[in-house]
Amino acid sequence: MSGVTFELQRAPSVKGARGEVLSWAGDVGGLGRIELAFPTEHSDYPSEYREVAVSGESFPLVTYLGLGFLQRPLLARGELQVDWDPADLSRNVWLPGRNLRALRIRVKGREYSYAQWGGRRDHELKRPGVGVRMRRSSWTKPRTISGRCLGEADALDVSIALVLEGVYTWNLSTFGAVVSLPGRFVNRFDSL
Repeated sequence: MSGVTFELQRAPSVKGARGEVLSWAGDVGGLGRIELAFPTEHSDYPSEYREVAVSGESFPLVTYLGLGFLQRPLLARGELQVDWDPADLSRNVWLPGRNLRALRIRVKGREYSYAQWGGRRDHELKRPGVGVRMRRSSWTKPRTISGRCLGEADALDVSIALVLEGVYTWNLSTFGAVVSLPGRFVNRFDSL
């Protein structure tokens, strides 16, 4: 799928049990239709959490669950699942530089990194020899979410990259990491 580009369009919002449900849908060449939606109802979780889900014709169900912030789940203490199999997530929030602060993901025998690569609307999911670059038309409630496959990306790569577009990832940027620093200290004391 090297060089394949795709674009998802925002669909009309619907009212769900947890409030307004936002969704985007589109076609990925050779793989079929895919949809990103949040907040979703794929699992039973407390009201302070938000869940994002990606599903489609030939795509695995990928969900991300985390504490809610501005309708999206936060990266901190989040859970990523692929067809109900949990992923191992890690990142070092204290290191300088985007690549050093990237989210590390291990799932289905693969190891990924997810980092900001341009402005705060641009992200890239990478594994050895493969990447998926994503771009939102705007930071909040974008009209379109587009992607470009690098190397031999497959349905799993695209699904993970897309689900993370529904997660609050501003703290992957240098400025976002600095702004979120006070909250990190407060959260440390809150858990004592």
